[in-house]
Amino acid sequence: MMRQCVVMGHTTVMDEQIIRQEIGKLLHEGQAHVTLEYALEGLSVSNASRRPNGLKSIWEILEHMRIAQHDILEYTRDSAYVSPPWPAGFWRELPDDFNEQIWLETCEAFFADRAALLELAHTADLTRALPDTPGHTPLRQLLLVADHNAHHLGQIIDVRRLLGDW
Repeated sequence: MMRQCVVMGHTTVMDEQIIRQEIGKLLHEGQAHVTLEYALEGLSVSNASRRPNGLKSIWEILEHMRIAQHDILEYTRDSAYVSPPWPAGFWRELPDDFNEQIWLETCEAFFADRAALLELAHTADLTRALPDTPGHTPLRQLLLVADHNAHHLGQIIDVRRLLGDW
């Protein structure tokens, strides 16, 4: 679909498909930073649970990213969705019985929700206001996820560096 956009008095035609592709790249390919897949490559389960210098573990960061990403996805798809309480519902403590299964479940859930967001980026009316939320659109929510994930991706890399595992 072609749309006209007025920018600072100039009219330009934007191809909505280009916007959709760029959002997809931002969510999945990293653009100005490494991808999450690259940041996690070769990470041992034991290092995923270590907390260097009082920081959160990589699992805690990724689990937070997963919860926040899921929250934004569901908020965008379902007007009846209720977010978890902040901050307790968004930050989980490392379980005492942390193991490979917990790690894999977090990774799989994160990537499944990211795939759903990529689908949303290609199918949603990006500029439609979400019900009862003036100013919130699927486009805003997708950019919010990309920004949030990029922020925490940097933390994952910092933790790996502190662990001597980067």
